[in-house]
Amino acid sequence: MINHSNENTLMDDANSPEINTKLMGKVSSDFLKVADHLKESSYQIRKREFSKYPVFVVSEKEVELGAMLFQPSDFKTVYYYRASYFEHFLEAGMIGEESRELFIENYKDPDEYCCLFVIDGEFAGFIYLPYPIDSNE
Repeated sequence: MINHSNENTLMDDANSPEINTKLMGKVSSDFLKVADHLKESSYQIRKREFSKYPVFVVSEKEVELGAMLFQPSDFKTVYYYRASYFEHFLEAGMIGEESRELFIENYKDPDEYCCLFVIDGEFAGFIYLPYPIDSNE
């Protein structure tokens, strides 16, 4: 799902073609370094009933959106990682009330996928990445 020109409406296109392969590769390789920690954070957000819809803010520069989880120096990542959730995006006006149902309808299983809000250069949007399969399971 990507914000488009009407900032309060979301398009139904998770992992949109607007996301170039170079950016997806950069986000994916960085994500692998912290995926286990994000999966645990997602579980804790849901278990403690903050939200059923965790969203992790991933940005090249520090932003004031969500709670800081990791800085690039923590895991030698390119990005900063912050924990947030759907309701916070609603409250901040980043997702319009009219897009509530669309977001929930398109939200992927949080046990299998990580919902990232990526801010990288000119791109700002939602990306869902599958958690790596644990070989110990």
